[in-house]
Amino acid sequence: MNIFVGNLAAQVSEEELETLFKQYGELRSVNIIRDMFSRESKGFAFVEMKDKTEAETAIKELNTKEVGGKKIVVNEARPKTDNRRGGSGNRGGGGNRGGGYGGGKRW
Repeated sequence: MNIFVGNLAAQVSEEELETLFKQYGELRSVNIIRDMFSRESKGFAFVEMKDKTEAETAIKELNTKEVGGKKIVVNEARPKTDNRRGGSGNRGGGGNRGGGYGGGKRW
C-alpha cells in the first residue's frame, strides 16, 4: 500500500521515515520528493508498505505525529491521475483586443 506523508520538515531524511514506519511492518520503499535542481525536500514523501493492514495501522498511529518539529499528515496515497493542464490553455486576451501576455496589436 502506498502512503502519502505530508507537512515534512526539510531536515527529515529517508532513514528517519524508514525507522518511523518500520515499527508497523515491512517496507518496500521510502521516497522523499525533492526539487530536481536544489535537491531540497518539497515537504512530502511516499512510503510503500507490503501489507495493507500494517499500512492502515501506520496511517492511524502516525497521522499528526510530530516529526522534526512539525505534525506530519499521513494518509493513503491517491492514484496518480493525468489531469495536468497542457498546451496553451485560455490565458485571457485574444482576438484583436491586445490582451493576454503582451503580444496584442498596438493601435
